[in-house]
Amino acid sequence: MPVIRWEKVDSVANVIMDQGENRHNPEFIADFLRVFDEVEADNSIRALVLSSSDPKTWSQGIDLNWVMSILGDEVKREQLKGFLSGLNDMFIKMLTFPMPVIAAISGHTFGDGAIMACACDFRFMRADRGFFCFPEVDLNIPFLPGMLAIVRRAFPYYKLEEMIFTGKRVGAQEMAEHHAIVKACPDLESLQTEVMAFAKSFQKERGIFRELKKRMHKEIIEIMEKEDPPYINSMQLLA
Repeated sequence: MPVIRWEKVDSVANVIMDQGENRHNPEFIADFLRVFDEVEADNSIRALVLSSSDPKTWSQGIDLNWVMSILGDEVKREQLKGFLSGLNDMFIKMLTFPMPVIAAISGHTFGDGAIMACACDFRFMRADRGFFCFPEVDLNIPFLPGMLAIVRRAFPYYKLEEMIFTGKRVGAQEMAEHHAIVKACPDLESLQTEVMAFAKSFQKERGIFRELKKRMHKEIIEIMEKEDPPYINSMQLLA
């Protein structure tokens, strides 16, 4: 069964992560890239909303159970390298996608899920449930250089330092106060209404949108392509 599905709402693609905690593993990445390709193939779509079917969780990041299950096997450890490279493929797809990618953050968004949210062009978050958090400092897992480059685009530096060094959980209101999201919506219903209205307001041509995103995110993509591979290939991933 697919872990990600999508539906068309007028000129908007509502991409729905449909795996509960929506943890990132090879299956998630494969479905993510497939769905984004399907959306891009429909020339009538002008915006993409990234949402979750779980009202408590948007995405809780990397599937650590899957990671731990292969770390002890030297042969399977190679799968981890492919997985991390696949994450970068996913992020690059978002950063160069020829239309706005809008996160409808409906619940907990941790770790790599938070990084994925930062790779979106716009973020809305419900205020009555869920936290946004970078727990890597408590898990002894350092960010890859490309991951840091992605999150820097979404947060003012002083707030990003606080969140990365403390692992602090923040809610939608605090996110809005520091301009990390477009809007803190009171509840799930208002989140869905606000995001869809915002998405439908976009009718930009795809060519210019893609070119603007490629130029704006050129340095981030170069970091992922040049600085990340040595860390991935050497497996210098855990502190």
